Amino acid sequence: MAISSKSLADKLMIERPKRRQTLAFAVHLFTASGAVCGLLALIAAVEGHWSIMFAWLGAALFVDGIDGTMARRARVWEVLPRWSGETLDLVVDYLTYVLVPAFAVAMGGLMPAWLAVPASAAILLTSALYFADTEMKTDDLYFQGFPAVWNLVVFYFFLVPMNAWLIAAIIALLSVATFLPIKFVHPFRVVRLRLLTIGLLALWAVLAVVAVVEGLNPPGWVVLGLCACALYFLVFGLIPFRRRAAEDSASGL
Repeated sequence: MAISSKSLADKLMIERPKRRQTLAFAVHLFTASGAVCGLLALIAAVEGHWSIMFAWLGAALFVDGIDGTMARRARVWEVLPRWSGETLDLVVDYLTYVLVPAFAVAMGGLMPAWLAVPASAAILLTSALYFADTEMKTDDLYFQGFPAVWNLVVFYFFLVPMNAWLIAAIIALLSVATFLPIKFVHPFRVVRLRLLTIGLLALWAVLAVVAVVEGLNPPGWVVLGLCACALYFLVFGLIPFRRRAAEDSASGL
């Protein structure tokens, strides 16, 4: 029996929302997979396999880097309003950006235990407060205050030989910077110099992979390149630019 055009239209109207919901939920699952990467990173850290830990944290960073774009294109917040992608992202980020790196600071032999435990506690406490801050992003889509990317900071602690007191000082400084009205660039959403920023991010990713493959003991030029990229991202938000509100407020991706 032939299906009438009205019946076919009704069927398509029913199936289309279901396909969109399936796609949206798949994006949520992809975001949640970062937590699995976090668990595997934590297991590696417990066993003292620091390069493997950073490999899994890198995988989680990759997931976090593209899931927002996927969610916006799938319009997840409209299709599945029951599940908050923003909340899910914060939960996963706290595990991979904060908890695992804090554990590495506490147990990685970077400093004496009596100094490492308070330093790790500072990371956990300040980051929890930062993630609860409803004004963590500015109108032009920068992060306001140090954005608790401790996975990246601790990566440099293992990569570059540092005195225990210097490590403690950096942790203290960045913990305070969490609450300061200073800007840190969001590499995908800030319009200003976006192509340069994304290019340097890609370069950083390649160099970081080399460093992890080399067991966190890469050639000097790799370390120098990673430090140069870190300097760019660190000072970008501190450089004054002539503001163009319409441009800066555009999300683009």
